[in-house]
Amino acid sequence: MKIIDAAAVDAALTPQAMTDAIGAAFASDLVAPERHHHHIARDGADAAALLMPAWTASGGKPAYLGVKIVSVFPGNATRGLPSVQGSYILNDGETGAPLAVIDGARLTLHRTAAASAYAARHLARHDARLMVMVGSGALSTFLIRAHCAARPSIRHVYIWNRNVHRAVETAAALDRDPLLANVAVDAGDALETAVREADLISCATMASAPLVRGAWLKEGAHLDLVGGYSMATREADDEALARASVFIDTPACLKEGGDVAIAVRSGAFSADRVRGDLRALATGAHKGRASDREITLFKSIGASVEDLAAAMLVWKSAGAGSPP
Repeated sequence: MKIIDAAAVDAALTPQAMTDAIGAAFASDLVAPERHHHHIARDGADAAALLMPAWTASGGKPAYLGVKIVSVFPGNATRGLPSVQGSYILNDGETGAPLAVIDGARLTLHRTAAASAYAARHLARHDARLMVMVGSGALSTFLIRAHCAARPSIRHVYIWNRNVHRAVETAAALDRDPLLANVAVDAGDALETAVREADLISCATMASAPLVRGAWLKEGAHLDLVGGYSMATREADDEALARASVFIDTPACLKEGGDVAIAVRSGAFSADRVRGDLRALATGAHKGRASDREITLFKSIGASVEDLAAAMLVWKSAGAGSPP
């Protein structure tokens, strides 16, 4: 059994390849049972544990079975640790024999960003130029790279974070990133002004109250909501949902993960107003953006299909090949 660490995951994956793999996974017949989501009471900030299995359908060659064991500890920020920790166990789908243990936190960063980028391929304007990144945690750099790969028309990324110094540090690091050679990256504290001008807004925070207001969204904007992982977290208000054509990664978004689920529970948003999910976009059942003036919104909570797609790509790209 191979041990594949974070550096090997980074070496195996590119934003373009990972985004392509997400689309292929949602268009395929991968099997993904409902994930197990467990609340963990802790002093200060409560945590969560998730178990996320998936496997290739019967008759598929090669066959894989995988499960991600992941934890979310919001309090880790005060310890200088990532909030998301985990491991991915990839098995032979014919025998169940273990093939690899993959760094789950790194895998999650790549696949989460790729899911948002795949949605943006269908939902963001083709001529989007200004991206606003709300939040500057570990996921922010992956989202920026993935969105800029999906929409190469982007020429400016503005990063906002409650701690503006952290946003400035992230911007400085990305300004030297070869994947963003044609993109100017800076940071500041003018969130409302930036969002009002933005073509694409991506949010990756653990905010407990909305940061982005629907009234700020201009015609043609695309809003990407990634950070809200529980019913105690929210990144956009009800007006954002009301003004936008809403898409989700999976139907689980209607009952967990904040934002859409919170609005559905309160009655502020009706579940039947959701236009489609990633499978609908991947299979062509929904064509995505309908006009340049349409405001679009994508909410993701993560799916085991994405993890298996990423793990298979890492396994193949790392030279491990197919199961024996």
